[in-house]
Amino acid sequence: MLTYLTAAADGYTALATGFNTAFPQTPDAVVAVSTPEEVVEAIAYARDLGLPVRVIATGHGTHGPVDHGLLINVAGLSSVVVDPVARTATIGGGTRWAQVVAAAAEHGLAPITGSSTNVGVVGFITGGGLGPLARSHGFASDWVRGFTLATAAGEVLTVTADENADLFWALRGGKDGFGVVIDVTIELVPLDSLYAGALIFAEEHIEQVLRGWAAWTLDARADVTTSVVVIGFPPFEQVPEPFRGRRLLMLRFAYPGDIATGEQLAAPLRALAPIYIDGLRPLPIADVALIHNDPSDPGPGWGLGGMLTSVQGGLVDTVLSFVGPGSSSPFLALELRHVGAQTRVDVPEGSAVGGRNSDYTFHIIGAPDPSLFESVLPGAGAGFTAAVAEWLSPETTVNFANVHTIDRAWPAETRARLDSIRAAVDPTGMFPFDA
Repeated sequence: MLTYLTAAADGYTALATGFNTAFPQTPDAVVAVSTPEEVVEAIAYARDLGLPVRVIATGHGTHGPVDHGLLINVAGLSSVVVDPVARTATIGGGTRWAQVVAAAAEHGLAPITGSSTNVGVVGFITGGGLGPLARSHGFASDWVRGFTLATAAGEVLTVTADENADLFWALRGGKDGFGVVIDVTIELVPLDSLYAGALIFAEEHIEQVLRGWAAWTLDARADVTTSVVVIGFPPFEQVPEPFRGRRLLMLRFAYPGDIATGEQLAAPLRALAPIYIDGLRPLPIADVALIHNDPSDPGPGWGLGGMLTSVQGGLVDTVLSFVGPGSSSPFLALELRHVGAQTRVDVPEGSAVGGRNSDYTFHIIGAPDPSLFESVLPGAGAGFTAAVAEWLSPETTVNFANVHTIDRAWPAETRARLDSIRAAVDPTGMFPFDA
């Protein structure tokens, strides 16, 4: 019998708090589940009381407060079963990518994961999922072979290209509002060699490197994925000394192939300017998270993202006005990713993934000061999107969207089909799609 915790109960806050601590989660009740049967029981409990249901695993998808309903914490659904012959992994709905990467690496295999392996598998995949191998391998959701889904009616469905095909289409990129994903099966890729990491440049070279990288991407090979991020590190003791109080540009590089070729491909980027720290090297696939080296500790966060059609014609000038040397803005970081190539290719049976029509993404991270989240950062973010309006793609991908950009997460036809599938599988709206 499950225990449903209300706000006065011990353990309530721990179960309800996500990775982003800026937004308090205060549902009417929260419950932890660790088996498919418990998921069905929790759904029945909510259905009997007429409560809306939301799901939390790692909490990386928390971008606003939840103040009512039932919150189902699925972190207990944490498991990975690798079939090295079939080259698949079946992954519990509360699992983080780090577990999958480690389990697959034992067999010389790799999942198409995100930049952070601390992120939950299901939330990443249902939003499409762009990672450090995006150009060579596409979206993470392209590698899904099946889901197990618990619906509002209490049914447990097998969802594949051949069974419940509409749901399969929707869950690959359609994000939330369909039920609780109990597990997902993905195809793994053989990956023996990876040349990857980051080149870090000092502030005085940011403009030179950013312009050089943007030009380099125009004819970059389709199997190389790169990104740049300008970060203003605060002068805090917790920040490692080489970064503390500095504004730096990190150029990330990933080539899933032999080391000699990787070195040749990276040579023009190494030559853009004097390198402050060179972290580009042969990288075991188990260390794929070191390419981006995203934060792993919870904290308050504010972000804004989208996609760009180009980095030509003054886009770099605009970016530099916000985060270049001598600039002043409330942004902690501004990232540009080069995608395209394989991300433009949909799976044969089709998927709900948005954003296949653009070759670049942007993501802004605001200063981690919650007092700025309503008073300063929304206006600053709107100022940035207005400044890049001529390069802004009419379509983004939902994992890069927030409440301000969700209307661009899918083309209108895709959004309408998603709404129709949600209505069919959850006619009472038990699982609200908050975006």
